[in-house]
Amino acid sequence: MPKIQQLSPRLSNQIAAGEVVERPASVIKELLENSLDAGSSRIDIDVEQGGTRLMRIRDNGSGIEKDDLPLALARHATSKIHRLEDLEAVATLGFRGEALASVSSVSRLLLVSNTSDQGSGWQVAAEGDQMRTTVTPASHRQGTTVEVRDLFFNTPARRKFLKTEKTEFSRIDDVVRKIALSRFRTGFTLTHNQRTIHSLKPALTQSEMERRVALLCGPAFLENSVFIDREAAGLRLWGWLALPAFSRSQADMQHFYVNDRCIKDKVVMHALRQAYQDVLQHGRHPACLLYLEIEPANVDVNVHPTKHEVRFRDSRLVHDFLFRSLHRALADIVPGDKTVRTHENAAVFAASPDNPFQPRENLSLQLGSHAAASVHQAQMSHYQCLHEPLSEARIEQALAEGLVRAEPANPSVDKEVNHFGEPDDIPPLGYAIAQLKGIYILAENRLGLIVVDMHAAHERITYEQMKQALEGEGIRSQPLLVPESLAVSEREADAAVENRENFLRLGIALERAGPETLLIRQVPVLLR
Repeated sequence: MPKIQQLSPRLSNQIAAGEVVERPASVIKELLENSLDAGSSRIDIDVEQGGTRLMRIRDNGSGIEKDDLPLALARHATSKIHRLEDLEAVATLGFRGEALASVSSVSRLLLVSNTSDQGSGWQVAAEGDQMRTTVTPASHRQGTTVEVRDLFFNTPARRKFLKTEKTEFSRIDDVVRKIALSRFRTGFTLTHNQRTIHSLKPALTQSEMERRVALLCGPAFLENSVFIDREAAGLRLWGWLALPAFSRSQADMQHFYVNDRCIKDKVVMHALRQAYQDVLQHGRHPACLLYLEIEPANVDVNVHPTKHEVRFRDSRLVHDFLFRSLHRALADIVPGDKTVRTHENAAVFAASPDNPFQPRENLSLQLGSHAAASVHQAQMSHYQCLHEPLSEARIEQALAEGLVRAEPANPSVDKEVNHFGEPDDIPPLGYAIAQLKGIYILAENRLGLIVVDMHAAHERITYEQMKQALEGEGIRSQPLLVPESLAVSEREADAAVENRENFLRLGIALERAGPETLLIRQVPVLLR
């Protein structure tokens, strides 16, 4: 027997399944992409036991002809590409023809389809090792239904790698959310164990699109973002860009689509980070929901088996366009446009060139209340800021964490102009000389200028105090006379309820008041 042998079709399919079918969520992704490529305006997804027992996708797309049904389950059989030129300009989500063959090799699959509302449909079934298929009549409206049962029933080793039912469904839910955000004109329903999770109607107008965004990304994201739409050099970028104040501790709310395909790309991420680098603190991540439209010939989607990555033919052009568009959009945001909370007046003080300790004028600007409140919470009135030394104890942590930066002054000027006497008399963080835009404290010591972000410094100080309290006697809390209602996503609400005991340790008592509503009944005294 020769050492080199051609793999059997069954083994080839199972190897391909190892690349394409990682878990139930990847099956859902492949089947949804097929439904969208068929022009569906409505897709229903039914899942049982996290997808391991059943996944059923029903759509109203163009359907599959009777004679094509057996081929639909064959490997590398597709209606989406025919020539090399088609592969160089892929305009569909799927194109390799591996999905159904791979899925059928590790499950019990039933495919039913009809190309019109008249007459009956046809069905074909495949089960693991069984590669032969028979087409039989079936009652079905126009469109296609794919039913996948008992995933990995014939590959128990791979089934062991699956997580709990809840975790696997959470990943399915994440896939459905991402795809629903890519096709606003398509309606989606998702049920798990006969319980409706999502029921999304087609979104045809701007307001309907924003409603879907609020449902899937959370109302807070939509309330704290601006809509952008920019075109140049044959590229178009549109979508929602979150305000810098709505930053995240991790990059969990960055959705980027290229020609309706959800992708993760280094060029895109670098442009996004560069656009925000001047307005975000170190360690914070921006949130966005952005769509890039580009000629299919200028982007290669055949880079990764899961099609999560792309390669731009002119990556420098794309990067520069993204950076300029995002940077300009952020520069156009002024405090009066849209802020995290309602607006209120805050005072801004500038130092006189003749006397750096004397306020020159009192200006009134429209600032977000979070910025104005931070001025009061940090207990830095304009008299304190302009006449007293900064408290080293209050912002020492901010300096250590990089929230304060120092810039050396001109040595010759430093010798000629010394407002503070001998260097030994100057506190390490210097004396405040001005307040800038109600947000920053400008201080001077013998080394130069220190800029203090009052809001960030106050947050850091409170954070450190809460950490000390947690490690010591515990965080003291107080009940609210009127509970605070908080709008969140359903997924966030689930997580909050599951971690209720952890919240209580942090001094926060909460309960669920609805699918996307939490009631906060008790908060830490430090946050009163």
